[in-house]
Formats: sequence, structure tokens, C-alpha cells
Amino acid sequence: MASADMFPNVSFSDVNAAASQEAAGKAVFGLGPASGAARLSLVRPGAEQAFQIDLSDAQIFKLGQMEWLCVSGETEAKAGVEEKLFSRAIKVVLRTEAESKAFSLAFQRWKQQTISGTAGESLENGSIVACKSKFDTKIEASSAQMYFHYYGQLLHQQNMLQDFVRTGTYYAAVMENRSDFEGKVVVDVGAGSGILSLFAAQAGAKHVYAVEASEMVEHAQRLISGNPSLGQRITIIKGKVEEVELPEKADILISEPMGTLLVNERMLESYVIARDRFLAPDGKMFPTTGRIHMAPFSDEYLYVEMANKSLFWQQHNFFGVDLTPLHGSAFDGYFSQPVVDAFDPRLLISPSTHHTLDFTSMKEEDLYEIDIPLSFVSSVGTRVHGLACWFDVLFNGSTVQRWLTTAPGSPTTHWYQLRCVLAQPLYVMAGQEITGRLHLVAHSAQSYTIYLTMSAKMWGVGAEPGGILQTSTAKLELKEPYYRLSQPQAYMPQDQQQLPLSSLQAQGSGQQMQDGLSPGITVEQERDSAAFTR
Repeated sequence: MASADMFPNVSFSDVNAAASQEAAGKAVFGLGPASGAARLSLVRPGAEQAFQIDLSDAQIFKLGQMEWLCVSGETEAKAGVEEKLFSRAIKVVLRTEAESKAFSLAFQRWKQQTISGTAGESLENGSIVACKSKFDTKIEASSAQMYFHYYGQLLHQQNMLQDFVRTGTYYAAVMENRSDFEGKVVVDVGAGSGILSLFAAQAGAKHVYAVEASEMVEHAQRLISGNPSLGQRITIIKGKVEEVELPEKADILISEPMGTLLVNERMLESYVIARDRFLAPDGKMFPTTGRIHMAPFSDEYLYVEMANKSLFWQQHNFFGVDLTPLHGSAFDGYFSQPVVDAFDPRLLISPSTHHTLDFTSMKEEDLYEIDIPLSFVSSVGTRVHGLACWFDVLFNGSTVQRWLTTAPGSPTTHWYQLRCVLAQPLYVMAGQEITGRLHLVAHSAQSYTIYLTMSAKMWGVGAEPGGILQTSTAKLELKEPYYRLSQPQAYMPQDQQQLPLSSLQAQGSGQQMQDGLSPGITVEQERDSAAFTR
């Protein structure tokens, strides 16, 4: 049996208590005499009772050089009432920085023992193993590692902060609704640099808990410490919202969980989990709801650009090798990439429809699979090249309702818009109905597979009711988009879009030559996920 670790001169206080006073005593890490489980005992001199913290579900958070917050789950049993789980938070203060570091190491060592078991200890059917959190069970470890590494870098945080539509809208939504923040407890879900936490503190929040799982917490701590008038009301907590414990319920959640097409990166699920774990009844969420907007579009230049990408594989003599057997696979591969760019709204051939996600009431499981029926009426006779999508979110404040939109024609954001291009376009006449289905299926790489079906219904006198004239389908990977030029593309009126393919190819090549590029070469903007995949 491991020998206990003792810290004889500490002071501690129960944060949950209404009138808690800091008391001197000792902290002892050891095993419970009955259960044999690792625990932390905080004992006052001469007191029979001690705070007993079960390390199996406990966490510690550093408040200062010598101050720690120990949070654990507790149960409370009352006569005639079922046991109720709640969190207990104990503040522990050490004498020196050396003791503080030793206390942290001892906590981690004894907690690890509860996960891996002591030497030679086993269960009836095998060894004790660590339990995975809900996040870990549904997300690939490699994807999560890349994701948190990415958002742990300042250059990507800067890219998002410099999206002034995004940052400015959040600032306005908070400041215009000060009554929702003044004197309130706020949880910032996926805090990143901590900018939203600082906004909440500016609006008068009583306290802000900034939860962030990446190494960005170190930068956030420095930023918040550099703004002491605000930072004294902000506590940074490193960890996933699925795993961390907080000492109190939140009056309001604030987060920026939106990705491309609103749902990419699957952070909305963590936002909903945070709601269920931390938000008090009748609490608010900023943002409150989100909407995915969709409309069919016609863009001959984009279609030809996509098709031309696979021309490389039509070479019969590439250093003596015939590449044509791979042309079909390459063609399908390029059309499996959603296009992320800013486009002219005049390319849309019908008013848009939308699908609403209410963050305040939806279940996490509702985001595993999203099925959206499509129905449009074409305003012109043209070729339909696919479905254009964008999103907006609502900050439903008590004073002001503010929208953040990524719509075409609106000021461009780092999300841009997204288009699903059909490998086989549809031909429609003005007034003809277009139906279909947009089906999003989540996967473990923190994104979605997109299944798109679009059909042109029979039209005109004598048409069979409900009959389908032609149908086109596509399967696309939201995680692997084609990042196009970031500025809106030149608009071409519908009556000029029906040019022969060879003519369009020649025009495209000529334009590329004017730009100093070889024919058939397209420019892809550097793949910067913070600029796009969010």
C-alpha cells in the first residue's frame, strides 16, 4: 500500500458554504480505510470531521501561485427525497510555491492511481481501466488532437478575432444586453483566447468561468491577467465541458460554436452538453438559435472549373503512363468537395428556405443526423448546378435581438458560404418545382458527410402530378472542402451562362493566362481552418 502524502500547514474553505471562513489545517492524500479508494482529507486541528474528497471524480484548478480549487461530485440524501448529485468546491492555500507544486503533483499521482489501480490490483474480469468521457467515445483521438492543437495557436485565434463582423456582433450582442450579464454567473464554452469572457466581464458579470481544452489557456491566462480590472472576475478552467466540474450553476452561457455550414467540427454538441450540465433553469444562451439557409444556384463558371480539375487525368502519355483509368475517380473526388467561397447572391435562382436549430431545447442527439426536405420554384430557365448554403445565429437578449449572418451579399465573414455542386446539373424552366433532400450524418472526425438529392419535377400542361423529370445526387465530405478565392466571383447573367463547354474552357484559360498562370491551373487559397472550417 502506498504511503500517504501530507501537507501539515494549509488553509482551506468551503466555497459552497454561505458564510465560509478560511481555516488552518492539514491536507492528506491517502486511501480510505473502508473503500480503499484514493481520497484527499482536509482536517482542522482538534476537529473530528474532515472534508473527504473522492479523487475518482475530483479536479483541481489553479487560482494563483499558491491557491487551488478542488472540485468534486457529492451526494445529498434527505428524508423522503432521492439523492441529488451536486458539486463541492474547496479552496486550498499552500504556504510556498514549492509546496503548491508538490500538492499539484501529489493530487495528479493519487488521482492517476484511481484510474490505473494500484500494483497487482485487478477486477474479476480484468484490470482496472480508465473510463472515456462522452467526447472521447464519439470523436477519434487523432481528430481531437489535431483540433485542440490547431486552436492552441495564436495565429488562428487572431484570424478569428480579425473577423470584425463576427467579433463586433458578439461585442454588440453582449453590451446591448447588459441586463443579461450584470451580476450574473457566466460560462464561456470553448473560451479560446478569452475574448468573450472579457466581453462578459465588461458587461458586469459577477463571475465568468472560461472553459478551454486546448493549450490556448496559457495565452488566455496572460491576456486576462493583463486586464486585471476584468480578470479578477474570470476563472480559466482547462478541460472539456464534457468532463470539467464547476462550483456553481451559470445564469448564461456564451460561446462561438459555429463551424462551416453551422455544424462543422461538432462543437454545437458540446454547447448543448454544457447547457445540460451547467445552465440554471431559465438561463440564457448566447447564441440562442441557429438557422441553415439553402437555395439552388446556377454558376456555369464554377461547374466548368470543377470539371476541369480532373483534366490532368485524361493524359494518355504522362511520362509513358496512361492516366485515364483514374479520370472517373478524380472527377468524382473533386465533386465530393463542398466549395467554400463568397458568391454573388444573383446566382441564386429561387428564394431560400431554412432549417432551425434551437440551442435552448434541442437534444445533443439531434445533431447526430440532420434531415432537411427541400422545395423550391425556379425563377428562371437555366441549368441548376447545386445547392448553396449559409447560416445565421440569433442572440436573443432581453433588450436587443441581434443576428450574426453569413449570407451572400452581406459583409463577408471567415465562414464565407458553402456550395454543394452536382456532377450532373439539372435543367429547369421558369416556374418549375425543384425538390430534394439535404441529409447530414455526423462522423467521428468531427464533421459530417453530406448526402444531397435534387430533382426537377414535371412541369407544364399535362404533367403527371408529383412526377419527377430528372434527378441528381451527390455525396460530399464537409471536412474536406475546396477553398476557393475569398472574394465574390464575377456575376454572369443567366442568359449568358448557356455557353458551350469548350467556349467556357477557352475563356477560363484566357483569364488564367492574363493572371500569369498556365491554362487549366486554378488558384486555391491557403487552407486555413480558422479562416474557413470554423
